[in-house]
Amino acid sequence: MNIKKEWLSEYIGVFALTFIGTAAMAGGGDLLTVALAHGLTIAVMVSALAKTSGAHFNPAVTIALWSIDKFESKNILGYITSQVLGGVVGALLALWIWGSGQGVPAFNGVSNLQGMLVEITLTFFLVFVIISTVINKMPAKNAALYIGLTVLIGILAGGPSTGAAMNPARHLGSYLVSGGNDIQVILIYWVAPLIGGIKAAKIWKNWLSS
Repeated sequence: MNIKKEWLSEYIGVFALTFIGTAAMAGGGDLLTVALAHGLTIAVMVSALAKTSGAHFNPAVTIALWSIDKFESKNILGYITSQVLGGVVGALLALWIWGSGQGVPAFNGVSNLQGMLVEITLTFFLVFVIISTVINKMPAKNAALYIGLTVLIGILAGGPSTGAAMNPARHLGSYLVSGGNDIQVILIYWVAPLIGGIKAAKIWKNWLSS
């Protein structure tokens, strides 16, 4: 079986994010610890795999790039499938080690609308930084730092209220493996990041690109 290296890279990136993020949460880490675990994982994986797949590691990033003609339609299914599989397998391994109910982003003390606005806004910032650094050809090691920091501050800001998923694949893997089956929850954690990501991409393209 010939597995495209781009797909494998996307799988590995989301697998790492889900597993390490869950490990930090299962170990009883405080908010800063959990934020650092996610942010540093993304920074390291972007550094390692940016030249292979572009290091999207997130369906919201893939769709956002596609929306401004920076990613080909024929590659969307392979990328998103690989990202979702990475999230599911990372969550399955975490389940086997630490048990169920760990590492699942969830709303806490906010309405569905408020939670969606949090996820839209945080994903907007994340995708905006990704596009501004990667598409502007910033060296991968520098882009990785800024992207990782954006994930970190996003979790510090939104973690207590929504889990600050900012990533449909990261949420879906953990949610399904934990036994979640509420379609509304799944849709919220897909739709909100996609809206935020596309908005960021469109603003960058229409007003800020050279």
